[in-house]
Amino acid sequence: MRTRLLPLLIVLMAAVLLALGIPLAVSSAAAEQQTVVVDRIDDTARFAALAQFVTDAPAGSRRSSEDERKETLRRELTSYFEVYGIRAGVFYRNASPMANAPGDWLLPEEGEVRDAFDEALLSRRSHDPEQVWPWQRSRLVVASPVIRDGDVAAVVVTDSPTGAMRSRTLRGWLLVGAGEIAAMLLAVGAALRLTGWVLRPVRVLDATTHDIATGRLKSRVAAAGGPPELRRLARSFNEMADNVESVLEQQRAFVADASHQLRNPLSALLLRIELLALELPEGNEEIASVQTEGRRLAQVLDDLLDLALAEHAEADLRLTDIGQLAAERVAAWAPAAEVKGVRLVGDCPPTTAWADPITLSSALDAVIDNAVKFTPEDGTVAVAVARNGATSTVVVTDTGPGLSDEELARIGDRFWRSGRHQNIKGSGLGLSITRALLAAGGGSIAYGHHAPRGLKVTVAVPRHGPVAASAPTV
Repeated sequence: MRTRLLPLLIVLMAAVLLALGIPLAVSSAAAEQQTVVVDRIDDTARFAALAQFVTDAPAGSRRSSEDERKETLRRELTSYFEVYGIRAGVFYRNASPMANAPGDWLLPEEGEVRDAFDEALLSRRSHDPEQVWPWQRSRLVVASPVIRDGDVAAVVVTDSPTGAMRSRTLRGWLLVGAGEIAAMLLAVGAALRLTGWVLRPVRVLDATTHDIATGRLKSRVAAAGGPPELRRLARSFNEMADNVESVLEQQRAFVADASHQLRNPLSALLLRIELLALELPEGNEEIASVQTEGRRLAQVLDDLLDLALAEHAEADLRLTDIGQLAAERVAAWAPAAEVKGVRLVGDCPPTTAWADPITLSSALDAVIDNAVKFTPEDGTVAVAVARNGATSTVVVTDTGPGLSDEELARIGDRFWRSGRHQNIKGSGLGLSITRALLAAGGGSIAYGHHAPRGLKVTVAVPRHGPVAASAPTV
């Protein structure tokens, strides 16, 4: 969820920053250009004031004060060009120069300079130039009219390079970009904190749900921060877990009590059947069938009690050599396998894992018993111990009839037995008890096909203890 929520927040914050940063960058560029344009307007106004009283002397006459003003205007324009590198000139209405710098700069026939000149002839200052961006090599042209006796006598034109202005604009943009990057980093940090604050209760709830799903019913959602809605959800989840645990406890207690209470009348009933059998002719099939069903019912009640105790029991985990334990179970079941004509072999190297020795012994007894029970004469049952990553496994294979895919999906269900094995002794609870015992200690049992025929049962127990398993990974 965090990988989906965090990019969404980052994209939204980036959009907000861009929405603020782009207008700021445009505004800074416009302000920089406006400053330059205002400065050029002031310069053209000064030159127009100088040119306002300049008149051309009659031919052949001596140099007059008007000539001195014209020379002064020319010197001012030349100095202006040499200092600032800005071309400037005062041009008569017919586009001939009154004074200009540099001396070879004349009005073009067309273009931006000519347009500004023509506009100033209409007795108004030329319009502000279009915005110049840092990547454009444009020039700024400003023209102002020289008014004499209410008429436009000449026009002052300045043609400015924009390199320095574009450099200043670019530096301003770099500052804006640096601010945007800093704000983005701050926003990412805030998004990380925000998503962590929002999702922390969700992660705790997910971990607790997993614990309960794997059989650790005592797990509860610890108090954590986060939005009030998630805190309220955590409290509701704990209440639900308490109710579910209470119902399961009542169910287990009922099964245990019912099994225990039924054993006494069933024992009395079996005793009466035995006494009745003494009065009937020897070999009576009906009484023998009743005795068989009675003993089967007694076995079912014993298994139900064992199942209720297994689901309620706490595992006594310890570091165990499961190789040695499996070898002991193979040796214990070897006589029963030999009587049936089944070959029982074991490959049990020393392998340590965390398990309850009594629980694991009971589980292996149930699995090996099933394997020997359903393997035909001259068949083989193999027990192999191995390491498999974070778990150690005991794999029991046989050469019996095996199970179909549908039967593999149901094996381990309570009271379930394959239709092909209904005539073989059993209650259908042995593997359910085994699964409950293993789950209490963090173990598992799995079933699969064994090629070319038979069943493969894999009992897995963790190689790391509860403390190591819960340590955070780095």
